[in-house]
Amino acid sequence: MLNLHRLLALACLTVLCSGCSTINSRIEEKSSAFAALDPAIQNNLRLGRVAVGYSTDLVYIALGTPDERLTKTTKIGTTETWIYNSYRQEYLGTAHSGYRSYIVIDPKTRQSVVFYEPVYSSIYRDRVDERIRISFKASQVESIEQVKR
Repeated sequence: MLNLHRLLALACLTVLCSGCSTINSRIEEKSSAFAALDPAIQNNLRLGRVAVGYSTDLVYIALGTPDERLTKTTKIGTTETWIYNSYRQEYLGTAHSGYRSYIVIDPKTRQSVVFYEPVYSSIYRDRVDERIRISFKASQVESIEQVKR
């Protein structure tokens, strides 16, 4: 019975981790493209670095699936832009959110006394900031725009 529980737990863990995109899973997914690269470029990809001239496969290996994809078509041709965002919460302060009541028995009179105290909650706002924007022309990186912090 214990082995059945372990097997079930291992199966659940496998299912949970299979949807995660990590650098190793992306290297394995695009193994033929990654194996054909010289060690310096392989190291750059492992560090999440991209450069002008890289293919869409190499950018995918380094950074994963983009948060947004834009396509721009002009007389000159079509460019595709991949946008990667960073997500965080910004602390805004505290706000009064209501009252908490509690009952205390008065030891002298044996009567219940209700007290109310204010409750304050922390307020956060979700923030989405564009981190990097990569433009491709003919499936090659043409430009990289990155916010420096």
